[in-house]
Amino acid sequence: MVVENNRVEQVAREDLVMFINACLACTGQREFYDDAYGQRVSIDFLHDYILGNYRLLYARSLAAGINHFNQAQIILKLLATGKDTLPEYKEEEGALIAQALHNLPPQRAWGVLQQLRQRRINNRRSRAIAREYLEQRRDLSFHAVKYRTKVRAIAAHAHLKLQGELGTFLFHNWKQKIYETALFEKFRQAHYSAEAIYELPFTVAEGLAIKHKIKRDVFLTRIQQQMTVGEKLRFQGAAERTEKVEIDLDLGRLPLTKLALYILSLPLETRTEKREILHQAMQQSARFVLKKAPLKLGKVAAVLDCSYSSSGSSEKRRRPLGVALATHYLLQAAAKEYRAFWTIPPENALQIRAYGQTDLATPLLAALGSGADLVVVVSDGCENYPPQGAAEVLRIFRTKLDPQRRTSIIHCNPVFNSEDFSLRNLSHTIPTVGLRDAEDLPTMLGFARFADGSAPLSELEAYLAERVRQMITIQNE
Repeated sequence: MVVENNRVEQVAREDLVMFINACLACTGQREFYDDAYGQRVSIDFLHDYILGNYRLLYARSLAAGINHFNQAQIILKLLATGKDTLPEYKEEEGALIAQALHNLPPQRAWGVLQQLRQRRINNRRSRAIAREYLEQRRDLSFHAVKYRTKVRAIAAHAHLKLQGELGTFLFHNWKQKIYETALFEKFRQAHYSAEAIYELPFTVAEGLAIKHKIKRDVFLTRIQQQMTVGEKLRFQGAAERTEKVEIDLDLGRLPLTKLALYILSLPLETRTEKREILHQAMQQSARFVLKKAPLKLGKVAAVLDCSYSSSGSSEKRRRPLGVALATHYLLQAAAKEYRAFWTIPPENALQIRAYGQTDLATPLLAALGSGADLVVVVSDGCENYPPQGAAEVLRIFRTKLDPQRRTSIIHCNPVFNSEDFSLRNLSHTIPTVGLRDAEDLPTMLGFARFADGSAPLSELEAYLAERVRQMITIQNE
């Protein structure tokens, strides 16, 4: 009986680790080796399997640092199956859903609530979650203008009673004579006055600029104070091509991985010309990550994959390479002593590009020989030059040279493998964790002890319970 119970616990731990790892890396989009359909089918199956067998831990995965795509899926599936929640966990599950929804980027959170209507989820808890989300938005008038269609659909679906002028603005005629809410009034005026559009959210103003036949360069020049950092980044290239508009963009304020992807999208000549500016921006962004999630490391070596498969796909262009570059800067900022070993060494990190075959064994040998306390490998795990070369290096190192495991080795994989619902690993002797963004690395280093199979299920459950406690505490503060 003891053996049977141990086996049940082992299966449960393996299932949960596999699920959380998948939710760290998979976004249901096409990868270099897998199409989008296979990705979505695989991740949806995993969600249904874990929900059906481990509902409490499924809900608690919301606090495990998983990506936004999978947080949204968990929220929707929990709200659709609320009747299956055990009475003693209803309060915790509701609090997790509410906080996770609040933590999502606004556009994704509104999208989740809109999917409640599309999936015909309209129970009491889903209506309460929608009502609470609207009530907690301090900038609700801004969101009502920017996401007007979504907010209107959500309010109608959940039968929400809207305060003040919000109901009139959404459902009746926004062309009424005057609004007391300043932004609603600017929206009304902007349909008649071209000047008024420059006080509206960029995405709203963009459509009205076309209506007023405002020249693109004039519009982009004047609307910049209403643009978010992400919007400025998205239009940076287009603005540069017009040669008439200069977007005022502080690169150091961009999220680290997003900044790395932007730099990789630039021609090599531009990266060389602006090397110092881009380098300082990456350092600044890395320091900002560490300010939010402190990480102090000793002697660190990184094995970074820049082979052709790191070019990603049409939907996730250069993302694996971008994660590797961002991780390079983050580890450099967090470590007391740091060395990087690329599969094809560049003159400098900002000149990196995705090409060549995947030889992980050579840089891994160099990294292990550097005397590092921690070796971090960032790769999709598809090595082919030679096949299984890194696996053999790791086997010999663990069994012959470092059986006491004095050197910690962690494989961070930014790519989900839809064929076996997991991440391709390099060797069973080291843990493999999912890593969609380099910013998640501090969380993933903490999670790695569960991925190598040494920690029992009880420790994983305690880890998730503590993450839930921290998440709900933040909500109540």
